[in-house]
Amino acid sequence: MVLNIGDPAPDFSLPDGDGTTVSLVDFRGKYVVLYFYPRDNTPGCTKEACGFRDNYEAYRSKNIVVLGVSTDDAKAHTKFSTKYNLPFPLLSDADGEIATQYESYGPKKFMGKEYIGITRRTFIIDPEGNIAKVYPKVKPEPHAQDVLDDVSALIASQN
Repeated sequence: MVLNIGDPAPDFSLPDGDGTTVSLVDFRGKYVVLYFYPRDNTPGCTKEACGFRDNYEAYRSKNIVVLGVSTDDAKAHTKFSTKYNLPFPLLSDADGEIATQYESYGPKKFMGKEYIGITRRTFIIDPEGNIAKVYPKVKPEPHAQDVLDDVSALIASQN
């Protein structure tokens, strides 16, 4: 299944680091930044998460929800969130089922080895629950600011 702008975002319910179930439907009426990342505590993923952390007040002031998703378990998410003071939920997609629905899980190569894992990809989901923008290629460091600029532009175009 290919997700395009305007398509309904696949709904999900996943546990966060505290074991609380977070569902996409809970955020209807708000923009949601849903970002998929390969692994807690790796250099690129840390830069990306800290970028969202550093811009979090700007996201929050515009009523934008940020959710990170990886296949790491709740314990790893809690350690990562605590270590870097991340103010948004990290969700555990242990079997990659939700990442697969969002075209963010599959074959990867690293140092000549092939394996299955999460691909770094971000989605902006509009207040009605539809895909508003897709970032198929993500550079971790400037990404959070780029996404904030794009969501801000979407919000401004509605007013």
